[in-house]
Amino acid sequence: MRIAQLISQHRFQLTEAPPAAPAAGEIQVRVHYCGICGSDLHNFSEGSVGDTPSVFPMVLGHEPTGTVIQTGAGVTGWQPGDRAFLEPAIYCYHCPMCRTGRHNLCDNIRFLSAAPEPGYFRDIVSIPEHCLIPIPPGVGLAEGTLFEPLAVALHSLKFVDLTPGASAAVFGCGPIGSLTVAALKMHGIRRVFAVDPVPHRRDLARAMGADVLIDPAQVSPSKEILAATGKRGVETVLDCVTRDGSLDHACIAVAKGGRVVATGIPSEARPVIHFHELRRKEAPLFNVRRSNHETALAIDLLVERPAFLGPMVTHRHPLEDIERAFADLEAYRDGVAKSVVQLTA
Repeated sequence: MRIAQLISQHRFQLTEAPPAAPAAGEIQVRVHYCGICGSDLHNFSEGSVGDTPSVFPMVLGHEPTGTVIQTGAGVTGWQPGDRAFLEPAIYCYHCPMCRTGRHNLCDNIRFLSAAPEPGYFRDIVSIPEHCLIPIPPGVGLAEGTLFEPLAVALHSLKFVDLTPGASAAVFGCGPIGSLTVAALKMHGIRRVFAVDPVPHRRDLARAMGADVLIDPAQVSPSKEILAATGKRGVETVLDCVTRDGSLDHACIAVAKGGRVVATGIPSEARPVIHFHELRRKEAPLFNVRRSNHETALAIDLLVERPAFLGPMVTHRHPLEDIERAFADLEAYRDGVAKSVVQLTA
């Protein structure tokens, strides 16, 4: 099988290795598509994810879909060729976090694509049976990769003020940010401000339902939001980019008693925030850690709204071009929204 290894910042290398046979309780799958996530891009561009250094060589990729090749002992209900969403997280189910239902905070989590666990930028993977979810008819294998980032966006809404008539601002309109805009509108948020310096990403946010678009390269986003809300601010600010001062603007733009939600991962090991703005407003700062029990709803939405969500996948690159796919995404080239790596012809 082919494996795409990130061997240093900005450098991938394709290698070959024999695939491992599925153990008892496992299913061997052929990966067809895998989306490129923002955390993947952190490893590629910066050699770290926040305060966690990259461990080269590493295999990234945790937004995959594929088909069953063969099953290990004890597995029933799956046949060769069955299509599946492939979950990247393997939980222990025994630690205090798992026992209280907060599986995304599992003390013993194995997250495929976070070192030392290899991810899905490889042709063939053997994973536990519970990591496979059937792909319903009508959902394509490429578009199906949205299940994981959409689940993250839905998870972030657990920290949002969903009171009827509430407003929100989203900083960063890449895939996670734009899916967050869509999720906010689907949950009844009246007015959503979308902030991004890249024109085609603002266009993507508009397509997902954003009401007001702001270019932070031209104006102060927090001042614009305050001016548009009579100096009150918005009930919730979701920062899906956490760079170039966005967290500071989020603290300023949030209303008294509001909430700031950090979905993005700051590049800095110890990011600076406008603490006293939050203190004076008694506004909490929530952090998002992947997703937790939102996958089923994400899949339902992909089934119900394929024409709405599917076009977010704008670029498909063969595994041989994975380095170029990452470079294009890093530079925001060619109007890229969601870029996926195609591992099958």
